[in-house]
Amino acid sequence: MILEQKYISQVSLEHRKKFAQFFTPDNIAELMVNWVSNNNISNLLEPAFGLGIFSRLILKNNLNIKITGFEIDPNIYRIAKQNFKTFSNVNLLLEDYLFNDWETKYDAILCNPPYMKFHDYQNIKALEEIKKRLGINLTGFSNLYTLFLLKSIYQLKEGGKSAYLIPSEFLNSDYGKFVKEYLLKLKVLRHIIVFDFQQNIFNDASTTSALILLAKDKYEDEIGFSLIENKNQLTDIVKVIENYPNTQQTNSLYAENLDPNVKWRIYYQKQNSDQYNHLIPFNQIAKVVRGIATGANEYFIFNQKKAQKYCIEDTFLLPCITKSKDVTLPIFTSEHFDILKNRNANIFLFDAKQEVTNKNAINYIEMGVELGVNKKYLTSKRNPWWTLENRIPSPIWVGVFNRNKIKFVRNEANISNLTTFHCIYLVDNLFYNIEIDLFFAYLLTDIAQEIFNDNRREYGDGLKKFEPNDLNNSLILDLSILEQETKTIIIHLYHKYRYSVLQNKEEKTSIDKINDIFEGIYHKF
Repeated sequence: MILEQKYISQVSLEHRKKFAQFFTPDNIAELMVNWVSNNNISNLLEPAFGLGIFSRLILKNNLNIKITGFEIDPNIYRIAKQNFKTFSNVNLLLEDYLFNDWETKYDAILCNPPYMKFHDYQNIKALEEIKKRLGINLTGFSNLYTLFLLKSIYQLKEGGKSAYLIPSEFLNSDYGKFVKEYLLKLKVLRHIIVFDFQQNIFNDASTTSALILLAKDKYEDEIGFSLIENKNQLTDIVKVIENYPNTQQTNSLYAENLDPNVKWRIYYQKQNSDQYNHLIPFNQIAKVVRGIATGANEYFIFNQKKAQKYCIEDTFLLPCITKSKDVTLPIFTSEHFDILKNRNANIFLFDAKQEVTNKNAINYIEMGVELGVNKKYLTSKRNPWWTLENRIPSPIWVGVFNRNKIKFVRNEANISNLTTFHCIYLVDNLFYNIEIDLFFAYLLTDIAQEIFNDNRREYGDGLKKFEPNDLNNSLILDLSILEQETKTIIIHLYHKYRYSVLQNKEEKTSIDKINDIFEGIYHKF
């Protein structure tokens, strides 16, 4: 990667992030080239050329191969053009791959595509192109790399092979369902290699990574899965590629048994929930929804000084947690809220009703119009634009992101929250009438953490995320089977723990004892 390292040292991170330029490590690039290499390759496509690491490797053994590369960054295009000027068989194009060259078919396609979320590229135009060409209705939240992958599958010749290095999040995300459906429908998926989530493949990107091996051949019945936890295990992938299509030494599943609607982690990673008996869906007990989304936090969020500045009365201020860091304990009371209030923390939202007669509130609304707040994406869809979402305070909050443990908070202050937390509401269910203290005590245990982690999303460097439906679709211990005496003991231990938290002497021994009780009842021994 000498060429790439030189480029990184000379080009700003800001520029590289703008064009999503994260270069493929040599050892991964070699695996990808080895997958597609054979004597029958006459042409190669690099949809996101960059500095052409795949082309450089393949030209070492095949000087006659015809190579086509696409690039949209004029800066890196000029450098690549200069480096490949002696190769008349390398055709580099300063064009957007998604909107060009649809009808050309290739023997081999190698790509480390740009990782851009829906708000960082012209997603509406791009999604319309995919729908027109492939007949696929992708969600507007689709990452750009999924569009590259789908187009490349379309362009792969019969008998051809392709390798894509992409974030593994699509395996376990909502928008990934459509991608998995397409891969299974076209019967091109051969092997998925998921890299250890604690170790980033790319130095400048916090993302998980997966190597997707594709082929248009007759070996479509089985799909292999590999989890790589350290670099030494890359030799296992070398064997997978060398032995293909023999799958006897790999963790392979019949394609017909793969379900695109579920998180595919179950196919390559042991599930923590398998250790326990008496599990029920979480949504039988509770419902998770996201917190309030204002669409313009800078305008709607208030502290006391801002309220004084604009003469906004308390009746127009909704008590609300706006930052996760403002909640440091698993129990949040009115006293904790008052402490934040006295610190002039941002703990209010401007909350005017539909019919506003208060002069100062009207003036603030008019100021919002002058600032164009009413024309932002979310506010423009509300009528009137200044009203907030109808979201009653939830008794329990759950953090969206975490690195070590999911953050659950008992909202005893009964105040609202922004999207920094999700809201948990207990549901009415005749069969599972669970006391909230018992339920929250369970959420604090290690067992709950383990089982929820089966449904996590991973973004690299140990960062985990839970969307509302990730929790809604998780499993939970069936607490209704507990004897009343056991419930009483657990609730007593929880109250002991709660008291220690409120005394600023958090004592987790009680939670450990609760965990032990659950282990004794539910664990498969």
